[in-house]
Amino acid sequence: MIGWLIVACEMLFWVFVVSGLFTRYVLKWKMVSACLFLCTILADLILLVVSVADLAHGQTAKLSHALAAVYISVSVVYGRRMIQWADNQFAHLFLKMPKPKKAPLFGKEHAKQERKGWYRHLGAWVIGQVILWAMVWFAADVSKAQELFRMAGLWTLVLVIDFVLSFSYTLWPRKEAKTRSGKLSDW
Repeated sequence: MIGWLIVACEMLFWVFVVSGLFTRYVLKWKMVSACLFLCTILADLILLVVSVADLAHGQTAKLSHALAAVYISVSVVYGRRMIQWADNQFAHLFLKMPKPKKAPLFGKEHAKQERKGWYRHLGAWVIGQVILWAMVWFAADVSKAQELFRMAGLWTLVLVIDFVLSFSYTLWPRKEAKTRSGKLSDW
């Protein structure tokens, strides 16, 4: 059930985002649009409450419970950026606004962007760990929380790998490839 709820919450998130964009740009209802964007938080709260209640009522933690913690923390940290991305794309495609600026692909600016991305990942990891350990507490039986422990460990490993990759660009910045004519390509 929790797995389907994650899918439903993700769909609900994007329904609120698209509705918010539609009301902002097409209907020109700024306040309604802002309320719809704030409702994206509602999807996370529903998922959190149902997941914790499920564990508190004696269910053994499943992968779906662990993924709910990951989904919620990623949504909290990256949700605003995803909404901004959708807003920029909508404005460009439907209102003929300037094309959104792309992230730098080379040099120090790219390295800086990679580090910022890792810091966001770290923030999501911290929130996710708090949620996972709170779920362990609500499960009240460590033997029923093994999947939560597995996810905490796996995500820690992914965070370490992301750190190595993200900060490697600080030591070895990505360089722009040269074309045969000797000019720099813009990839």
